[in-house]
Amino acid sequence: MDNSEAKRVLSDQLARFSQRSYSELVRLVESRHVEDFEIGGASETTYGVEIQFFWDDKPNGVVRVVGSIDDGGIRAFIPLTETVLVSRPESVKT
Repeated sequence: MDNSEAKRVLSDQLARFSQRSYSELVRLVESRHVEDFEIGGASETTYGVEIQFFWDDKPNGVVRVVGSIDDGGIRAFIPLTETVLVSRPESVKT
């Protein structure tokens, strides 16, 4: 697996979720939603991507978005992972 390419692909996919509203991410956490899909890289490698959503520390706090990626080979056992933290906006903090 081309780790540099895989990191770029995963970062791009995580960016899609980090740009969503906090309330959208809360719904994904609460529904235990998992995004699971395949995507092609520039090298024509097909990568498996999984994105999960969790509370980072406590409910209704920071949302942790965890992404993992592999090419279906040996890396499927130890996928490359990356995390993005999304804080709740100041206007809705209690």
